[in-house]
Amino acid sequence: QVQLVESGGGLVQPGGSLRLSCTPSSTISSVYAMGWYRQAPGEQRELVATIRAGGHTNYADSVKGRFTVSRTNANTVYLQMNNLSPEDTAVYYCYLKIGGWGTEYWGQGTQVTVRG
Repeated sequence: QVQLVESGGGLVQPGGSLRLSCTPSSTISSVYAMGWYRQAPGEQRELVATIRAGGHTNYADSVKGRFTVSRTNANTVYLQMNNLSPEDTAVYYCYLKIGGWGTEYWGQGTQVTVRG
C-alpha cells in the first residue's frame, strides 16, 4: 500500500505564495500521473493540476498562470502556488495514478488558508 506524504500547507495573505510537496512512501515503478486536487468546505473535490509521466500538464482554469505543478525523477510532486486569493482556500490532496492497473492513491490532505 502506497502512502502519499504531503507538506507545505498553511496560512498566507492574499497575493502570497506557498509550495506544496508530496512524496510516495515507497518506490513507484510505473507512474501514470501525479498531481493535486482540492476541496473547499461544502464543495466537491476538484482538480487543480496534474502531470503525466511524459511531462504533460493539465490545470484548472482558475489556477492557470498562477500555479505550477512539477515532478522529480523520484516521484516527488510539487505545487507552486503564487498570487493566492481567498478563493484558493481549501484542503489540498495529493494524487497518484499508477500505470497498468490504474490504481489511484490519495494523500491525507493539507490545509491552505488565504486570509488577510
